[in-house]
Amino acid sequence: MTDEPAVGDEIDAPRVESLIRLEAEVGVLMRRAKRAMRDRGRMVHPDLPPGGYMMLTWVAEHGPLRASALVDALGIDKGAVSRMVQTIVDLGLLERHPDPEDGRASLVSLTAEARERLDRVARERRVRFSDRLSSWSPDDIDRLSAMLSRYNEALER
Repeated sequence: MTDEPAVGDEIDAPRVESLIRLEAEVGVLMRRAKRAMRDRGRMVHPDLPPGGYMMLTWVAEHGPLRASALVDALGIDKGAVSRMVQTIVDLGLLERHPDPEDGRASLVSLTAEARERLDRVARERRVRFSDRLSSWSPDDIDRLSAMLSRYNEALER
């Protein structure tokens, strides 16, 4: 046995209870987000693979880009990204073009159809959010956004 305190022993009990509640709520949020991503992906295309919606939205925001940038951004291994990109190209939602800075490489970007489908899903998502949060004031929503931003920044350290 060691005389060193166990991890967490130095945290006072009320704080531990608060952290436990936060962990539980973040867990619920993560499960809900995962389910929402899957459902939104199906709305974009019924055959979109898991993770495909996240890839499409990343490309929409940051593309055109190399598949290697998706590996870094999404934390998915190179082989899985390559297979997913090919599947999404086959669905007509991504397209490849030569990289003008390096002809040996290619860039992926959204097709016009993908952009239209993502825009439709985003509009529907905002309507659902608005309905579900109808009892929340804009100030409540802004406070939650600010706290989530602060939380995310703290976890980045």
